Amino acid sequence: MPVRVAESSAPSPSPGQEGSPDHALLPTCTLLSVGQTFAGTQNVSCSQKEEAWKVNVRVHGFDPDHGYLCGIMEALNVPYAETPVVTFWEGEIIDGKNFTFYTGKWAATPEDDVRHWAKFPSFAPLMNKVEADGGKSLDLSRYPYIFMRWKEQYFVNVSVDCGLTIAGFYYVCFSCIDGSINGFYYDPNSSPYQKLELKSNEGRSGFSSSSYQLQ
Repeated sequence: MPVRVAESSAPSPSPGQEGSPDHALLPTCTLLSVGQTFAGTQNVSCSQKEEAWKVNVRVHGFDPDHGYLCGIMEALNVPYAETPVVTFWEGEIIDGKNFTFYTGKWAATPEDDVRHWAKFPSFAPLMNKVEADGGKSLDLSRYPYIFMRWKEQYFVNVSVDCGLTIAGFYYVCFSCIDGSINGFYYDPNSSPYQKLELKSNEGRSGFSSSSYQLQ
């Protein structure tokens, strides 16, 4: 949920999956599930670390068979905001069946996709196949990272005139090894490569925004 800026002028099944309903699309990962919470920061400026906002995330829904998850994001120290800013987001899990590495919407081109995914070191071994077909031929069932897109859908507790924008989306990489999350926000009209860094909280204790009613 970066600061709003002025406007500038500017899936097919993977081979070998057909007829194989038991094929695992995602690695078994207990660190990503309903109720799991994460805490960290988002740097709203790629050049000034002190502009980082404290961020909490909670997963409210998780459906790996359909490549879907959702949750809420809470930014705690947003300038000029009298209260933490909470948004509801929905996610697309890159599994080669439901969603590929190519976004195909939200003003993101295949070049934008590759440029952002390439910022994750864990993406490097996948680069050639993604450039060939968006990653549809990849088997990610044993890969220790889960790639996702998170799209904020609406503000939960503030109006759309709050001075923030949710027009863009996040490229996200989740580590099944330690439960950490790294992401980069993409919006052609916002500062590029705003980095999201989150770590899994112990247990599944909630945070303040868990009391908000989602519509």
